[in-house]
Amino acid sequence: MKPKSAPAVCQIAGYKNSGKTTLICALIPLLQQQGCSVAVIKHDAHGYDMDHPGTDTWKQRQAGAAAIAITSSTRTSVIEERSSSLSELIKRFAGYDYVLVEGFKTEAYPKIVLIRHESDLELLQEAVNVKAAAVWEPMNDAAGRQAAQSGGISRFDINDTAGIAGFLWQQRTNFQNFNI
Repeated sequence: MKPKSAPAVCQIAGYKNSGKTTLICALIPLLQQQGCSVAVIKHDAHGYDMDHPGTDTWKQRQAGAAAIAITSSTRTSVIEERSSSLSELIKRFAGYDYVLVEGFKTEAYPKIVLIRHESDLELLQEAVNVKAAAVWEPMNDAAGRQAAQSGGISRFDINDTAGIAGFLWQQRTNFQNFNI
């Protein structure tokens, strides 16, 4: 049964090299097996360029276009020369069943926090709306104690992608109806 209405939004938050992209890539096919469409929004703190010198769209941007779009029968890309808030991006993806958000640690959407090192434990206290922790093996005991103290936080082994996908499925209504 496919979820309806607003997308279920869940942030996958953690420090650099904590496994955010790997986890998201593992969750996508598991949610698709439930008949769900999945969109991903990734935060990049360093700046990026997904267009390449010499392409028509690159030339158009170099000429001063504030936004460009390119579309084919199977793909559409839009590049705007401005920043977008997370809520704006989520609104653009309203037609998807799930929106998984990589990063944006300070936003208030429901989160799964990744704990790889001892210093990552602070995210359980500092991040808002943490619903679960995905924990790397060496940190299982410490993260378990911290999650128990935080109350209401589910804990998963980082490799338990089926369990995490099941949690997202179980929480979909809560994550759909979340209001900031």
